Amino acid sequence: MTRTSLDAHIAALDVADGLKTVLTVVGQTCAEISRVVAGGALVGALGASGQINVQDEEQKKLDVITDDMLTQALLACPAIAGVASEEKDAAEIATNAAGEYLALFDPLDGSSNIDINAPVGTIVSVLKSPSAQPGEADFLQPGRRQVAALYAVYGPQTMLVLTTGDGVKGFTLAQDGQWFLTHDAIAVSPDTKEFAINVSNQRHWAEPVQRYVDGLLKGADGPRGKNFNMRWVAAMVADVHRILMRGGVFIYPWDRREPNKPGKLRLMYEGNPMALLIEQAGGKATTDGVQPILDVQPTQLHQRIPVALGSANEIDALAAA
Repeated sequence: MTRTSLDAHIAALDVADGLKTVLTVVGQTCAEISRVVAGGALVGALGASGQINVQDEEQKKLDVITDDMLTQALLACPAIAGVASEEKDAAEIATNAAGEYLALFDPLDGSSNIDINAPVGTIVSVLKSPSAQPGEADFLQPGRRQVAALYAVYGPQTMLVLTTGDGVKGFTLAQDGQWFLTHDAIAVSPDTKEFAINVSNQRHWAEPVQRYVDGLLKGADGPRGKNFNMRWVAAMVADVHRILMRGGVFIYPWDRREPNKPGKLRLMYEGNPMALLIEQAGGKATTDGVQPILDVQPTQLHQRIPVALGSANEIDALAAA
């Protein structure tokens, strides 16, 4: 059976050549990251780095390694005007004056899973740059302006899931380092019996979220009249991948332990790219069941938001709770 390669898919896209170049570079770098992640302890990549990032989180060695890999590859790309990373304080501007695009990324989502050999991933958002020498304000565009979003998930198989605004495609990494199309038209089913949320924090959530989850937990005997299964990988990229493969909802809500923070996940590096992928696959991606993530106007590079996304009818049920 002849499969379409990622390179062939990108070449056939009805998008600007510069965007094709960016996507090619990201695909190649994610394949390289997959090899480093797979090396684990054999290449000295496990454990903490001893550094704290801008999010006030302890960085793993692989956080630093993968951030460097993506940053260097993208800044060397002639179509890139600048990059921003979840791991860095400020955006970095390319020296190339012809760059047309901005890339924002979480180089290794779910890095707390690294040392237990659970799935982790890379998430990337691509925007058109208003300037060849952009400032930080130029990165603060609503998610609907994204020209591409993708993630790679490093698990039993390594997959790359991509949208350029015309549906969602999935590619699997072969042993020779090439990506091949294996999921041609990914769609999120409107109904589901699976949900992903950290129930240990239930007492800290707002009342509507507590009511919604309580209804799920009561199963067939409760107001929903059916049983639900809970799944929680503790890596957004893995939980969203499951939803794209078989439906479900993922919720990371506001909680009262840090009432001044709207949420934990980052709008620019996680919320926007995942929201575009979910919407392009027919699901809904919101902050609270109602407000679309893609319509949020960013105010800062490391802005946090609550997230509720996945199967459309289930997100509507959360909105009505």
